[in-house]
Amino acid sequence: MGRVLDVSKNVAVIQVFGGEMGLQADSIIKFSGSAMRIPLSDEVLGRMFSGMYEPIDGISAISSEDLRDINGSPINPKARVYPNNFIQTGISTIDGCLSLVRGQKLPIFSESGLPHNRILAQIARQATVRGEAEEFALVFSAMGLKHDEAQFFIDEFKKFGVTDRSVVIMNLADDPAIERLLTPRIALTVAEYLAYDLGMHVLAILSDMTNYAESLREMSAAREEVPGKGGYPGYLYSDLASNYERAGIIIGKKGSLTQMPILTMPGGDLRHPIPDLSGYITEGQVILDKTLNARGIYPPINILPSLSRLMRKGIGIGKTREDHGGVSDQLYDAYSRGMRARDLARIVGEMGLSDRERRFLKFADEFEKKFVSQGEYENRSIEESLDIAWEILSVLPEGELVRIKEDYVKKYHPQYKKM
Repeated sequence: MGRVLDVSKNVAVIQVFGGEMGLQADSIIKFSGSAMRIPLSDEVLGRMFSGMYEPIDGISAISSEDLRDINGSPINPKARVYPNNFIQTGISTIDGCLSLVRGQKLPIFSESGLPHNRILAQIARQATVRGEAEEFALVFSAMGLKHDEAQFFIDEFKKFGVTDRSVVIMNLADDPAIERLLTPRIALTVAEYLAYDLGMHVLAILSDMTNYAESLREMSAAREEVPGKGGYPGYLYSDLASNYERAGIIIGKKGSLTQMPILTMPGGDLRHPIPDLSGYITEGQVILDKTLNARGIYPPINILPSLSRLMRKGIGIGKTREDHGGVSDQLYDAYSRGMRARDLARIVGEMGLSDRERRFLKFADEFEKKFVSQGEYENRSIEESLDIAWEILSVLPEGELVRIKEDYVKKYHPQYKKM
């Protein structure tokens, strides 16, 4: 199989998928006249495929007359349901401050060497929609991953019994780069089938979208297209959007499709075209911090530059807890003050800080040690995360808790609970 890169009057340039060994120069080329389509059925669960949707688990290929275009079908915006169901990941920083909502697309911005794979594996194991017994089906798309990274995910899925409810589409680092352009589209087509046809709640993990964009740049260069910023094609934004916008919930459909892509930012540059454009398309971002990671804090999520734009719709009374929104705002406010106090202490020393600044500095230390830091296999409920937050907030005078309603302070503050 191949993909047409360019067509002129006398010549068609085709990128061949896989190796060219044994390919005769006088071969007859047949054009399919359509985009790639893949067969789908309920037998797809528990399977592993290559980046070209060829079985790599020793089982025969999916046999079905239901063929789906891997580019998907446009969803009428009016048919979309606004995401509003909280997903509990068991990770305090995400659940408490960057809440994930069913149907959302929330990428993880990382750098090489940071534990983004471990964090995503933990989310895949622990993610649940509160009030529903059904577990998430998992679609994992690997694009240009090294063998040890891919093996880590497979081992984790097998170890915790996730394999039976997962589908793996895997393009490794030594597989053809052009294949990476199809891998996420195949994975999302499978995810759409599970969500909208079989009525499942699906979590799609796309790792790594940076490798996808690099392949897109290679293909654009082969076509001799005019490059944009960083050498990427001018249509990088719309191409990324064609993948990200396939997440969501549709009116009348029981299932949902939630996306968590990984982007490894070259040099940690947030203004690099890939994370920059992704930030415009997706509903927020979870940013990993190499400074926190160097201090042994897992998961090294920095909440200050991170954001979940749909968080407010998925938290509060009947969804998480009534004090959730106020506690989250107070954590942001206090941690930002604590970080400013830490920066000042590096210049004048801790003894040079005022009593108030030392309080916020202590809060920042406690916040990182008790709230941000947790075990890789520790699954905290949202109530446990909020209770830990209240314990840390008790370091501050009650008069500093200006972003939480007084009624909630009286109800949840450790000082009043002891009375």
